[in-house]
Amino acid sequence: MILESLLELSPLALVAVAGWFWYDSMRARERAVRLGRETCRRENLLFLDDTVALDAIAFARGGGRLVLRRTYRFEFSDTGNNRLKGSVTLSGERLELISLDPHSAYESGTTLLH
Repeated sequence: MILESLLELSPLALVAVAGWFWYDSMRARERAVRLGRETCRRENLLFLDDTVALDAIAFARGGGRLVLRRTYRFEFSDTGNNRLKGSVTLSGERLELISLDPHSAYESGTTLLH
């Protein structure tokens, strides 16, 4: 009896978890786009294609709890006619790292921690 009730609820639970994951992923992606765009603006760089791509996702500890660590990559330009790589790493909602390939404005590149 109880097992039957659990089996009836499991598809609903699966749909709820999938919906939460999709919603959380969209929010994280939007945050990564905003952070990449703001970093490029602040560094006088061009944020290309106005988008990011998910590069990696894993579980991590954040603030004493289990969170998803997502790394997004993006492209930027320092001259307008080249494409360089950057990345944004989020642990849950917290910004962990923004990294930019070396470019003409810096000899060794820029890595920003927040």
